Order: sequence, then C-alpha cells, then structure tokens
Amino acid sequence: MASYIGSATPRVDGRAKVTGEAKYAGEFNVPGLVHGYVVESTIPKGRIVRIDPSGALEVDGVIDVLTHRNRPQMADKDDAYKDEVATEKGSPYRPLYDDIVLFSGQPLALVLAEDWETARVAASLVKVEYQKAPHVTDLHTERANAFAIDKPEKPRGDAEKAFASAAVRHEAEYFIPTEHHNPMELFASTAIWDDGQLTVYDKTQGVQNVQQYLCGVFKMKPDAVRVMSPYMGGGFGSGLRPQYQVVLAVLAARALKRPVRVMLSRAQMYALGHRPATIERLALGAKSDGTLDAMTHEAIAVTSQFEEFARNDTGWGNLLYRSPNAKFEHKLVKLDVPTSCDMRAPGAATGVYALECAMDELAVALKTDPVQLRLQCYSDRDQGADIPYTSKQLRECYREGAAAFGWDKRKAEPRSMREGSDLVGWGMASGVWEALQMATTVRIVLTANGHAEVATAASDIGTGTYTIMAQVAADMLGLPIDNINVKLGDSTLPQCPLEGGSWIASSVCNAIANTARAVRGDLLKLAIGMKDSPLAGAGVDDVALIDGKIVSRRDATRAVSIASAMQSGTADRITREEANKVAEDKSHARNVHSAIFAEVKVDEQLGVIRVTRVVNAVAAGRILNPKTAHSQVMGGVVWGIGMALHEETLFDHRFGRVMNANIAEYHVPVNADVHDIKVIFVDEPDEMVNPLGIKGLGEIGIVGVAAAIANAVYHATGKRVRDLPITLDKVIQFN
Repeated sequence: MASYIGSATPRVDGRAKVTGEAKYAGEFNVPGLVHGYVVESTIPKGRIVRIDPSGALEVDGVIDVLTHRNRPQMADKDDAYKDEVATEKGSPYRPLYDDIVLFSGQPLALVLAEDWETARVAASLVKVEYQKAPHVTDLHTERANAFAIDKPEKPRGDAEKAFASAAVRHEAEYFIPTEHHNPMELFASTAIWDDGQLTVYDKTQGVQNVQQYLCGVFKMKPDAVRVMSPYMGGGFGSGLRPQYQVVLAVLAARALKRPVRVMLSRAQMYALGHRPATIERLALGAKSDGTLDAMTHEAIAVTSQFEEFARNDTGWGNLLYRSPNAKFEHKLVKLDVPTSCDMRAPGAATGVYALECAMDELAVALKTDPVQLRLQCYSDRDQGADIPYTSKQLRECYREGAAAFGWDKRKAEPRSMREGSDLVGWGMASGVWEALQMATTVRIVLTANGHAEVATAASDIGTGTYTIMAQVAADMLGLPIDNINVKLGDSTLPQCPLEGGSWIASSVCNAIANTARAVRGDLLKLAIGMKDSPLAGAGVDDVALIDGKIVSRRDATRAVSIASAMQSGTADRITREEANKVAEDKSHARNVHSAIFAEVKVDEQLGVIRVTRVVNAVAAGRILNPKTAHSQVMGGVVWGIGMALHEETLFDHRFGRVMNANIAEYHVPVNADVHDIKVIFVDEPDEMVNPLGIKGLGEIGIVGVAAAIANAVYHATGKRVRDLPITLDKVIQFN
C-alpha cells in the first residue's frame, strides 16, 4: 500500500464543504431559536448614563432587551474571564458587565427577537445616553507615553557604540498600521440551554478554551458545558480568544431558557481584536565587507487601556543574522481600542517586515546584492540562546528560490528594469517562524471490520487538519484513508490546545503516531495469542500495520490480519488514548525558514503597483501533504500582498471610530491582484524536532512577503516607502 504521508491527498472534508453538508456556528437550527442583535457604543470612552429599550420592546416579535442592568449573573473576578491566551497583565474585557465604555463598538445591549431581521431593526431603536470622557486612538500622537515591557531578548555587547563606529550605517523607522482579520465566516454562537446543561456551537479555534472560559464566567461545572466547532470559515488568530458574542448568546439563553443565536455583522467584527499598529525602529551597522557589527531593533505597538498585549517583534534578527552587538526593546502604547490580538504570524509579520526592509537598505548602502548580504551575515545559531538549530536550510531556500525566480538576471540599479510603460522591480526577503509543539491527546478506536475513528478536540480552521490526521492515521494503522473517520471540534473529545502558532500538525500527528503504536501493541498481543501464531516472540516495534494486517518488519510473510487477530481475542474494538511527547530539550532552536522573491511592475505615470510574480522557498521539515501545504503558503503570500499594498484600518481619531469597517473599503487582494505564485518546499528531514519531522506551515507563508514586495517597489521606482500599505499616492512622486 502506498504511503499517504507526503502525497497530495485531496481534502477528506472537501465534499462536505462544497455540498453545504458542513455546518458552521451560525447554521445550527433548533426549534424555538431566538436571534440576538448587538447594540454598540458610539463613543470610545465614558459611561452609560441611561439605556432606553422601550422603542425596541414595542416592535412586534421582540422578546427582550438585555443590558448590564437586567442580565443574568456573571462572575465578578478577573480570573474568571482569563482564557488560555489572555494577557498576563491587565483585566480581560467583560461583555455587558457594567456601565463603563472602553472602546467604540463595545456591546451595550442585546436585542432578542423571533428572527434576525426584527432584532436588527429593533436594535436601531434602543436609545443610549453617555457621559463622554477624553479618548486617544492615535499611536503617533501617544508614542511619548510608550512604556517598556519585559521581553526575553537579551542585549549583547554595546550596540550603540558599535553602530556609531560602523563603516556603513542604516537607521530608519517603519510603520505597520492596524489590520483586521476579515475571515469569510462571521463570528457567531448558538447557545442551547437545557435544564442546566449548556451546548454551544461557536466559531472558535479552541473549543476547550471556550468551554473553560464559559465555566469561569458563569460558574458552571465542566460536565455541564459542551462547546462544538466542527468547521470554521477562517480564523487567522481572531478565534484564539473567546469573542464577546459567545457570552451574549449564553447570557440570553440562560435568561430566556430558550436557544439563542448571536451573529455579528461584518462591521461589528471591527470591534474585536486586531493586528496592532506598530512603529519599528532599526539601526544596523556593518563593516565595509557587509559583516554586521551592530543591530538595534525597537518596537512600539498598540494595546488597549485594560490589557497589555505584546508579541515578539524584535528577536527575529537573532535567528537570522550574526551580530556581536545587539539591543532590543519592545514598548506599548495604551489606546482606547479593543485589546490587540494574534494575527497570522504575530510579531514576525511586523518585525520581520521592518528587519528585512532595513537589510535591503543596508545592501543598497553597501552596494552589494541583497542575497549576498544575507549570506554574509548568515547565523548558524540562535544568538539569543546561543544554541544550534535542529535544522536550518535557509541557504538552500536562497539558492532554490533565486534560481526559480531568475535572480541572477537582476540589474542592481533602481529604475533600470522596464517593460513598456512599467518600471520593473525585483526584491527579496527572508522569513522565519517557530516550530512549536504542544501537549495533545488523541483517541483511536479500531474496529474488527478494519475501520478506525481518530478523535481529538482540535479545530480545523480551514487548513486541512481533518485531512492530514486521516493521512497519518491511515499510514500508521495500515488502512485505506476512506476507512478513517476523524472527529474534531468538540470539547468532550481528548485534550487538545488551541489551533494556532503552526503547532497543530506536529502536535496532533505525533500524538496519532503514539496512539497508533499503542493500538499496534494491543493487536500484537491478540495475534500472539492465536494458535501457532507467526508473530510469536515479536515486540511492538518488530511489526507494522500494512494493508489491514500485522506484519513482521523482518519477514513480510509472517503476518496476521487485523480481523483474525481481533476475532481470536473476541474483541470487536480496540480503544487507546495517548499523547505526543513534547521535547523539553532546550539545547537546540526549532524554527522554520523561507526566502521570498517578488517582482512588481509599477506604472510610471499612475504609480499603480502590480505584484506579477512571487517565489516562496520554504524549509519546514517534513511536508505531510504537498497540496494542502501549497495552499497554506500560497494563502500566506496573498495575505502578504495585502499587507504590503492594501490593508489598513482607518480611524477618525476625533471620534475614535473605525471609518472603513467593511470589506469594500478595507482593501484586501482580489483575483486581479494575484498573479503568478510559485511555492518551493526545500527538503529538510528533521527527526530531532519530533519523530515525524513535522514543523508546521500556518505562519511562515506570510513572513517576509511584505518586505520582499516593498524592496521590489524601491528597486522599481528608486523611492523607499517605509509605512504600509504602499499605495500609489506614496510612490507617484518618485523621480
């Protein structure tokens, strides 16, 4: 039987999705369902003086209006509102808790009606009076109030002194604006209250995280709360923390003793978490031969007034480039906005953008090729921890990516490459992310007819978790993939962490391998118990499961069918539950790497930028499924195009409100913006990182893409734009 691992296997859940069989959080209909619509704050800071729901209550079909004054009881301690990824410092937001307004778009009331349209119309009739307070929503005007936070990157040497004496210096600031996730599926929760038992269908990247959160908020026992999310229409980090609609749905279900659904509108989702606006300052000093002497990376990022959210923006240079002198600092500015949150490759997407643009500018100052500079400064060790890597094939990424792109044909001088009326620019950048693993438990139930159920509480956020789990289980159990049934997204299933950080593939699949080994051991005991067993004396690692049989690894003729072994032992099923082994070894760094090459064409008269080609060469350990892996990286590249040229949440700081809270004016790439994207997977076997050699691909696809495009725009036009997005008004005045 051919191996499924490493093959371009179609998605096992594909049919369910294209036929509509797959149900999402807002599609679970039950008798007596009540619909809720959120009334939002129109001010960013202050207090509620009065809420008048009388107009809404007069509408036919309206059942009730919940506010902080008449809602069911909720917990009153901060710890009850903490979830797995809550910030260490601060007080988590409590939906509909009191009269304090913390940000524009904050939910102030929930209108409950027999149908969604009625609830929406009635919500517009709820009147709110405020006592306003002065607010701040602009990072630039508040940067003087930034405060430093503790970060793990330790300084080396004397970066300031080394920079001052460096032969070639580059110093600049780069800006990344606030960005919002905008997944296709809107956030929704359907809560069903049944005599003290709560079942919730929620859009989330972690059903057990939401379950524990709801238990805390409503002081319920874990066995009384079940959270399910079998499918998710895009998360990208927005579903890591429980969003406020799940609390509102449960509040209403408890108040009415009826099932309630709360679905947010697209505009309302702009009051959720977001990628924080960030100012990045880089100072790089080098010898005349390009060797780095000094590296300083400082970041100033946005957080809310009530929590301190931060990710690693500044430490990526430690993983990419050698420098004896280095200094890092991360600061936060508190604004009257919702707490920032994780967004694909949090910290790396922003920090590596600035770092890789700065490296390109240093290459220009040194008059050297950008790839050659990176090779000159290449680090074979994590300089922060001073340890080697389990594997790092970044040099090979540069080589294969450059060859596929045709980098050797690049003319170094800006504005020197043309095609008709277009200026052509070629830019490149490096990418880096973590190869993380988390403790995960998987249950396998193998039946005598050669079918297996593989279950864990993980979510599939659209990345293909159902498929890779089926592939690995099929190989480990020696069964056709059609005989594998994968169960996910249910808090009652075996323990699994949030789906984020690119750790699910490696964590879950290695747990499957461990559980399958335990199943194999049980089968072997049954087989050995057979009369005249051909496997007598064999140990669990002496046999394999192949084509529905237990087979000796030394002699394939010595075999017993799974059915025969189970029938002889009068076993109709074997059930085992095992976890993966998360390495505590800190002697090696675990990372994934990439090299991105981008071509842009810029209309010389209009300044319109098109990204016409991207090559992304990725080293990420063992690739389980080239088809879904390619989709992952390609999607990251498309998002990188959006980050570079399109995405920006715009605020009217006078009112503290988002002005473009829709996907007509919050621009993302569409078909016409996406041209040729080539993904290369560099061979990188790595059994040191884990037995299956898997590293994860969720984040690495976007890291460095925006920088490669920005560097290409400079090469095309001769104008360096350091604040994203790079729009035509910023390049139209190039000389």
